[in-house]
Amino acid sequence: MKKIAFVFPGQGSQYVGMGKDFYEQFPESKEVFDKASELLDMDMCELCFEENDRLNLTEYTQAAMVTTIGAMLKKIETMGIKPQVTAGLSLGEYAALVTAGVMDLYDAIRLVRLRGKLMQEAVPQGVGAMAAVLGMEQDKVEEACASVDGMVIIANYNCPGQLVISGEMAAVQVATEKLTEMGAKRVVTLNVSGPVHSPLLETAGEKLLVALDETKISKPEIPYVANVDAQYVTEAEGIKELLAKQISSSVRWQQSVENMIADGVEVFVEIGPGKTISSFVKKIDRSKTVINIDKAEDLEKLTALLESEEN
Repeated sequence: MKKIAFVFPGQGSQYVGMGKDFYEQFPESKEVFDKASELLDMDMCELCFEENDRLNLTEYTQAAMVTTIGAMLKKIETMGIKPQVTAGLSLGEYAALVTAGVMDLYDAIRLVRLRGKLMQEAVPQGVGAMAAVLGMEQDKVEEACASVDGMVIIANYNCPGQLVISGEMAAVQVATEKLTEMGAKRVVTLNVSGPVHSPLLETAGEKLLVALDETKISKPEIPYVANVDAQYVTEAEGIKELLAKQISSSVRWQQSVENMIADGVEVFVEIGPGKTISSFVKKIDRSKTVINIDKAEDLEKLTALLESEEN
């Protein structure tokens, strides 16, 4: 049997209407939205399904994303397909923790609601910035960041030729100019509410750790790959600290996927809104099978995968 990884997208993949067909078609998915609404005292259906000005605000986005992904997971659980390893990009790591049996889904939804608020409040508007760097090698981007006065680092190692830098606004602007001069294909300033995955958010991580200390964390039933160091996690010890550190540390997604491939993963199943993770995996290794589950109709891809494994 081929080794399967379940992988999950992060903030930025959300869109109005995400998860609505799961909610309407599957009772187990509907239950997740309904319970999340009660837990957070917030209408998750209105937030996720109807046009509004909150879905793209960090303090709402994160809970909306994990609720939607959780609703999809509940349906997928009934299909009998199980991964051998799991990982998620940034916010998506919480869905991976649920998949690995580390954390209860509703604890994850509660935590990311707090995480979103803490990240939103950590840095005043206009202090930080982020930019996507396209078409430049990792070592050159690291070199450019290191040469700038002020704080700017690589926040996301997404895939070959696509990195994200984050930090103080002035430092990001200078780094953007340097990278353009050095031959980057494009450097695009991102429309984000704060400089995530940079040391500017360390205080948010410290506050999140307080809430994590009150949350039940179990030994993983299957390994998950941590964003902070791209390593397999197989014990409960240290998970809380990894999650607190994750907010202000680089997301080593490319390295995470490469480590899963080195461990024999042949099929990556992206679960959640959009196809961002699928595109990253394909750029890392086109020889691997990539399936994305965004709509209810996409579940047919999993049915086909199960049938191919049985034959």
